[in-house]
Amino acid sequence: MGSKSSIMLQPEEIESIQKETGFSRSQIIRLYSRFTSLDKANNGYLSREDFLRIPELAINPLGDRIVHSFFSENSEEVNFRQFMNVLARFRPIKRKERKDIENGMMKLNSREEKLKFAFKMYDLDGDDKIAREELLAVLHMMVGANISEEQLGSIADRTIAEADTDNNQAITFDEFVKAMELIDVEQKMSIRFLN
Repeated sequence: MGSKSSIMLQPEEIESIQKETGFSRSQIIRLYSRFTSLDKANNGYLSREDFLRIPELAINPLGDRIVHSFFSENSEEVNFRQFMNVLARFRPIKRKERKDIENGMMKLNSREEKLKFAFKMYDLDGDDKIAREELLAVLHMMVGANISEEQLGSIADRTIAEADTDNNQAITFDEFVKAMELIDVEQKMSIRFLN
């Protein structure tokens, strides 16, 4: 490829990231090039501001939540490996991987990992449950002023009532998984990455 980014990434790193994420060598090199172009400080890390320079994230109503998902609790920077581990959740599942997942091998792009990622989009305070206020806040992010406050409240109340099987006025991860049972999460949370 001849670019600075392909030279800086060592073959052992590429192989290790391949095993962790399931991305091909060419996908890793391409994503590394994208990563380095976003790294305006040129220090091998991305900040929240770096992510928000991505036009698709800047205009996405859930852009802040998506960016937040890349960062661990006390971190303000993301390295390339962390970046790839988050992106791997959106990689489509290959036929061979389905068998691995069925045999108990956890993959970053498994249904469970995709659901964990989606759950965290709604769990704004990180307390492992989605309260009505959190659901309302995310609905506001998604629809803005296009739906009345009363309608949003009704949607949030109905969602909680349907999903909250233990009647604690919040949705736990297990309840979230049950509510998403009929949704093709593997397909809906997949992005085709070019080779």
